[in-house]
Parts: sequence; C-alpha cells; structure tokens
Amino acid sequence: MAIAVRKDLTMGKGKIAAQVAHAAVECSMNSSKERSKWVSEGQKKIVVWVKDEKELQDLINKARSTGVHCCPIRDAGLTQLEPDTLTCSGFGPDEDSVIDSITGGFKLV
Repeated sequence: MAIAVRKDLTMGKGKIAAQVAHAAVECSMNSSKERSKWVSEGQKKIVVWVKDEKELQDLINKARSTGVHCCPIRDAGLTQLEPDTLTCSGFGPDEDSVIDSITGGFKLV
C-alpha cells in the first residue's frame, strides 16, 4: 500500500498522520484484492509526497484507469483545512510492482 500526500497544504504533522491513517484504514477496509496476503506479510505501507492537487488527481486517475484500488481522502474542514479539501489518497493493497507503477517515482515523506 502507498499513500500520496499533498505537500502544498499547510498541514501540521499530526494532521498529516491523521489523513494518512484515514487513507490506510479506508483502503484496507474496502479492498479484497491482495488484502489477506498484505495483512499476513505485515501490512507494508509507504507514504510519498505529491506536489499539489493536480498531481494527486493525476495519480488517482492513473490508478483507476489501470484497475488499482485507490481511496482519495477529503478533509471535513473542522481544524486546519477548508471542508472537502483533497488531502491524500491511498493505493492498494497490491503487489509491490503494481503500487510502484503508480507511486514509485515520488519522494518518501
């Protein structure tokens, strides 16, 4: 599993952690593909930066067009961000090569 987080937002560390957790839980709960293998192998997750909303949306579109499970996360707007702000997206769980085809070129958080 990988989670891509927008770098252009002014989220504090705790906010980033919460958004990443939302994506990981959502992906885990809503994907049957590769889930049991992913769980038995330690639930590997990586978190990468994306530049902005456009770059994140491009990844989401790429995942959807290639059949990779993704979970875009939009903030409720109760603390640091405006309501409905796209903050991050989870991808997977799936084989490393599949996830790398989506997020492999991005810098780790």
